[in-house]
Amino acid sequence: MKLITSLFFMICAHLLFAQQKSTISGQITDIDNLPIAFASVYISELSKGAAADADGNFIIDNIPFGEWKLTASAVGYKAMTITILPNEPSLNNVNFKLLHDNELDQVEVFGNRNDHPDKIESITRLPLKPYEQIQSISVLSSKLIEDQGALSISDATKNVPGVYTFATYGNKRESMSSRGFRGIPILKNGVRIHSDFRGVGILTDMQGVDNIQVLKGTASITQGVATDLGSPGGVINIVTKTPKFTKGGSISLRGGSFGEIRPTFDVYGPLNKEENIAFRLNGALERADSYRAMIDKESFYFNPSIQWRVDDKTKITLELDHYYDSRTPDLGTVNLGENDVNAIYDLPHSQFLGFENDRSITENTTYAIRMERELNENLTLQGAFYSSSLNLDDKGAGLRGVITTNDVPQYNLRQRTYATSTRNDKNSVLQFDLIGDNVYTGAIKHTFQVGFDYRSNTYSTNSQTAGVIDTINVFQNNTHILTNPTLGAPNTNGGKTNSLGFVVQDVISWNTWLKTFLGARYSTTETILEIANSRSDAFNPLGGIIISPIEHINVFASYTNSSYPRTASRLGANGEELGNERYDQIETGLKTTWLNDRLRFNLTLYRINNKNINLPVYDDSWTNILYYAKGGNDQRQGIEVELTGRPFENLELIGGYAYIDAQYKDHTSYVYGSAPLNTPKHTFNAYANYTFRQYIPGLSIGAGAYFTGERPINDWSSGPVTHQGIVPNQKPFNVDSYTMVNLQAEYRFNQHWSLQVLVNNVFDTIGYNAYRTSYINQTDPRNFAGVLRYNF
Repeated sequence: MKLITSLFFMICAHLLFAQQKSTISGQITDIDNLPIAFASVYISELSKGAAADADGNFIIDNIPFGEWKLTASAVGYKAMTITILPNEPSLNNVNFKLLHDNELDQVEVFGNRNDHPDKIESITRLPLKPYEQIQSISVLSSKLIEDQGALSISDATKNVPGVYTFATYGNKRESMSSRGFRGIPILKNGVRIHSDFRGVGILTDMQGVDNIQVLKGTASITQGVATDLGSPGGVINIVTKTPKFTKGGSISLRGGSFGEIRPTFDVYGPLNKEENIAFRLNGALERADSYRAMIDKESFYFNPSIQWRVDDKTKITLELDHYYDSRTPDLGTVNLGENDVNAIYDLPHSQFLGFENDRSITENTTYAIRMERELNENLTLQGAFYSSSLNLDDKGAGLRGVITTNDVPQYNLRQRTYATSTRNDKNSVLQFDLIGDNVYTGAIKHTFQVGFDYRSNTYSTNSQTAGVIDTINVFQNNTHILTNPTLGAPNTNGGKTNSLGFVVQDVISWNTWLKTFLGARYSTTETILEIANSRSDAFNPLGGIIISPIEHINVFASYTNSSYPRTASRLGANGEELGNERYDQIETGLKTTWLNDRLRFNLTLYRINNKNINLPVYDDSWTNILYYAKGGNDQRQGIEVELTGRPFENLELIGGYAYIDAQYKDHTSYVYGSAPLNTPKHTFNAYANYTFRQYIPGLSIGAGAYFTGERPINDWSSGPVTHQGIVPNQKPFNVDSYTMVNLQAEYRFNQHWSLQVLVNNVFDTIGYNAYRTSYINQTDPRNFAGVLRYNF
């Protein structure tokens, strides 16, 4: 009985002790004793946790007495785990001091306050964060790209308001637009990849991307004269990953719909005992079919880099980025009506309108050498040489206009053609900048840049066509065998452009609430032709002001202009050269940051005018150009709203809306007030990602919705322009608007293993991206993918 009684009391005491609970409290700071707002603390064994407040303080209630592992984590810091032994009602002063995690991808779009995106100076050329600039800049981190499973430029940039796909040219390249300008330049590490002024697009792999920087509006100061049609709309800079000085990396395997298989690897670390030389190797292989029959692709990507920290003030970085892609171009579908009627045929996925051997090959290689030397605590010298080569080889079918029988158009009957084309581009930039930061003249602070750049662009093209091969019926299965086509005489073209630019910028902080931006660029451009060269000079000013009436609220206004030398050599009525065209931009808006820079809101209003257009003057038949005359007014104006951030440690948000009013105002070729082709008036994007800290630690769920408004399939010609499906004086139809909804979920089993599931186009929406009437390509239907990843 005594033994039983003793056991009974021991069990009761144990149960009473086990039911006792404690309240844990403390603070989370960094190594400088600064509080880390909204950090997470949790006990994984109990599935309990909490988020710290804005001062880094936390409280966790109802923790049973015993021994537990308590972990603190925050974005941009290394997680820390300690052992706690709560045996009283309260356990206070449980403090964490977290180290910065240099290996964690910076999440600029979510408001990381400790750094700014890598290489952003290659386009801004000033040591300022994006929200400190007077231009509209959006930055997409590699973490966002990975979380959303983005594999293309358009997949990633759909998170930026007002940036949209202009065309895919048969799903073989990506051409992006912004603010109503077609084919804005796409840079890689600050250098052009494609030198053609039409901006017909490129391809790249997301595996090696550290971040994507979108600079909107005229880029006259930072990127030189507007050599592209889309330059006044902005630029997209793709930044590749660079070495890290601690060992680590990851491997992953992605599999998905339509036979997609995609292994990747990323390895980095120091190369010597002194740990002043580090490397990084990125790579990816991919092969996939398509929702459409007879279409497939395969690609290879390789991205090695080395960084040498010569001393504590000097570093040199070498980078190589190589991408090879071979895929079947897709002619897409056709419109079963006149050019003013939207009758796009929902072509069955079993139907392919091309030939079985159609192929488009893209090979792109970029090199970069960057040097940075701190002259003193205020002055830094930066130098860089960037080089890029692009080789394109296209062979494939094309479709001509509608067949007419007895004066009755047969919209389902089309003549099929065949053509081959190659293109070789070489681009390079040598750039040096002297950067001054926190330089004072009396009580006035300056952040300035003085520099120059030399740019060289060369391209050559060769094309041949076999004319009409046969006539097909899009309602039926057709032969896909190409039998000995006879190619015509080759058509070659090419050109070379060299330009030299001098740039100076000064951001003057007069006091805590007033800053002014002053800058100017002088550029000389020489276009080398077979018979005679042409030269043009351009002076482009920049001026702006930022007023901060309240802390963390910036009201800004700016003026910039850029010059367009492509048509400068056109001759007027008296045989004189008309000189550069010019784009003028006025931009104003509001930039705010909340919650210790964790949430940002931007409102931007802009107007861009091209008033000095070198317009053709036609004869009475509207077929022959007599001469050119200065005039015209093409206008783009609009509003952009952007909200990005991490209001709580486990919640990420991105939202954006853009209204674009793009019009041909005074033009001899297009109808007054009409919009340029493929320009939607409205775009909208929203994305949220939630990470569970308590109930299902390691699980995160994300969702995004992306709206593209209706847009004209072609330009509305007033008579002179008739090419590529344009019918004079006939208003082109609008391609319907569409909304895509995507879902993502990821579960991290531990610090090494994770599994991600992606569902794209959840509601199986049919949308179209068209280039005039030559290509009408459907967006991908509902598709699935899974990614298994191992981090080491």
